[in-house]
Amino acid sequence: MNAPLKLIALDADDLAVISAHVQAARVQTSDIIWRQDEKRLVIGLNRLDWEQTLAGEAEPQRLIAALRFDRVLACKSRNIDPKSPESLLELVGIEFCPGDEPGGSALLLFSHGGALRLDVECLECELTDLGQDDLGAGQVVTP
Repeated sequence: MNAPLKLIALDADDLAVISAHVQAARVQTSDIIWRQDEKRLVIGLNRLDWEQTLAGEAEPQRLIAALRFDRVLACKSRNIDPKSPESLLELVGIEFCPGDEPGGSALLLFSHGGALRLDVECLECELTDLGQDDLGAGQVVTP
């Protein structure tokens, strides 16, 4: 495994980089944690190791990672059922729609029409790799 990623996004361009790294990530509904009192959304995800894959080093592998948004004023969802904690979602990408500076909305788009809209005071997002997925070190999983 390459060195674990730790990326921070403070503007739309930064967020586009994070979006590229989480494309096709798998997210279980129960791993979407909205901490309203802390103005924070945390998502546990299983992302493809795009760096390794694009470098042609090995078969695609997945990594466990955490995606965190801070300064979140509101979190709204579409076609994501919190009553189905075992549901598996696939993250397609993340966009930032500016609003009143420095705020706006971060849109997390999932396959099959699922979406999260985060209204933020300002954009503060972090992606951190936590390790290889729990199938075991070096185990190859298909994307």
